[in-house]
Order: sequence, then C-alpha cells, then structure tokens
Amino acid sequence: MRGKFISIEGGEGAGKSTVIAAIVQALGQHGLEVVQTREPGGTPAGEAIRTLLLDPARTLAAETELLLMFAARAQLVRELILPALARGAVVVSDRFTDASFAYQGGGRGIEMGRIAELERWAAGIKPDLTFLLDVGVDEGLARARSRGGELDRIERERSDFFERVRATYLSRAAAEPGRFRVIDASQPASAVVAAVTRALSEWRTRA
Repeated sequence: MRGKFISIEGGEGAGKSTVIAAIVQALGQHGLEVVQTREPGGTPAGEAIRTLLLDPARTLAAETELLLMFAARAQLVRELILPALARGAVVVSDRFTDASFAYQGGGRGIEMGRIAELERWAAGIKPDLTFLLDVGVDEGLARARSRGGELDRIERERSDFFERVRATYLSRAAAEPGRFRVIDASQPASAVVAAVTRALSEWRTRA
C-alpha cells in the first residue's frame, strides 16, 4: 500500500519546526513509519545544493535559484520520498513544490507555467496533504530575526518580497482546498499545534 506524503509550508517565522515535530509525534503514536525531511536538502546532494542556495555571500539569478531548487527536489523524490511511499511510510516534508511557486514564482516573478512544467517533470508528485502556516509578514520576520545568527540569502529579502510569497501561498490554498489546510500561525504555539493535530486527525479519518 502506498504511503502518504504531507508537506508543511509557510513564510519566515511561521513556526514550521514546532508543527513538524508535533505531526511526527502524532503519527508515530499510531505505529506508523514516519520519514521526516526538508527542502532544499534531505539527501547528501540536496544538502550541498542547500548550502549554495542559502549562502548570503552569493548572488544567484532567479532562474538559477529555481533550477537549483528543483535539482535538490528531484534527488529528494527519487532517493528518499518515492522509496518511503512505496513501503507504506508517511513522509513529512518541511516545504515542497508549493514553496517554489511562492518564492520563485510570487517572490521572484518567474512565470508560473515554467514552474508547473518543472513540477511535472522534475518532481512528478504532489503532497496528499499540505499545511499552510499563515502569519503576517512583519510578525513572521520579527520572529525569524529574533532567533539570532546570520540571516541566509533568502531571509535577507525585503518585506515586499515576502508579501508576494504570502499572497501566492494563500492563492494556491484557495485553489486546492482539498489538499490544503490553512492554519492561523499568529496564535500561540500551543494553539497552532492543537489546530494542526486536529486537522491531521480529521484527514486521517477520511483518507
């Protein structure tokens, strides 16, 4: 039996790490094999690409950024995601192709049809369920920047970039209500986790 693929999306400071930990724990309590991964990354090749993509000392063309994202994604799908799904595991990924539509499409302005073609060819799959953790840009950036440490290349973008990212995410969620669950991530972390685990339980009942 094919496993299930769950992705968690959201802008900077949305609290994805906390939510992912809660999802992995909830699924594990049901005796399921859970494979956790992230984008870009998740494989040795993908992690090397991640380092290149996020290096604040580098300047990348929008097209280069997009193609590197899909290069890492293609490797992740074939090396980790598809084998896990084939043996019936649940894959939980910190971002997937929706992030490219939001960041490289909405944020960078790359034509959505080009991204859709890469999605069909290089990725070849879509998540069964996607949680979109939605938080206002100013609040999200304040959270992200309060963590300390050096900001990566994408985190250094201006607020208007992240406003376009957020708008694209919300547009995609509205277009695919069967796959997306939009969670108000401006709430306290405990309330966000409760909303996610409740939606996950409801989805598993129907799946």
